[in-house]
Amino acid sequence: MRHLTRFRHHIASQEHLATLRRNIRRDDGYTTETIVVTALLALLAIGALSVITAKVLGRANGIDLG
Repeated sequence: MRHLTRFRHHIASQEHLATLRRNIRRDDGYTTETIVVTALLALLAIGALSVITAKVLGRANGIDLG
């Protein structure tokens, strides 16, 4: 009877490993997609900061101190 219990545990662990392998394969492109989206968001943030900086410097240069 112990052999049958061990066999059942072995089969269950093999099924669990197969499920994990399928789930890993299912998310293969997720990392690449995340990198691309993050890079695009970073580019948008840099563009927004450059526009804001240009406007602030334009206003600051327009102040008459004399």
